[in-house]
Amino acid sequence: MTLTESQLLHIEARLREEREATLAILRRYDENRAATPTESAGDLSNYPFHLADHGTDSYDEDMEAVFAERASRELEEIDRALHQLYEDPEHFGICENTGKPIPFERLEMVPWTRRCIGKDDF
Repeated sequence: MTLTESQLLHIEARLREEREATLAILRRYDENRAATPTESAGDLSNYPFHLADHGTDSYDEDMEAVFAERASRELEEIDRALHQLYEDPEHFGICENTGKPIPFERLEMVPWTRRCIGKDDF
């Protein structure tokens, strides 16, 4: 079963929605990196009151970098899915592992997915 025209339009809208949300994460990361450490942490001064403050700031920066990296990879997948949707819509939503159609419900949740999930899919 291939996707209907209305399902393809719905998936396109979901991809665009997810793309905007991902771009917002990346913009926020860039803005935080551009801010001074004091501004991004919300502190009033650069003087730490406790040595652990440095650890917390470092951890926060590392976690933001991890989230930005994940968002960057996700953006690539979303763009790949949009490209396929526009260039080869007949094959959009076909599982790379099985060659079977990916259920619409799964595509609705993760519209850039390339694979089915199920006991018979591998």
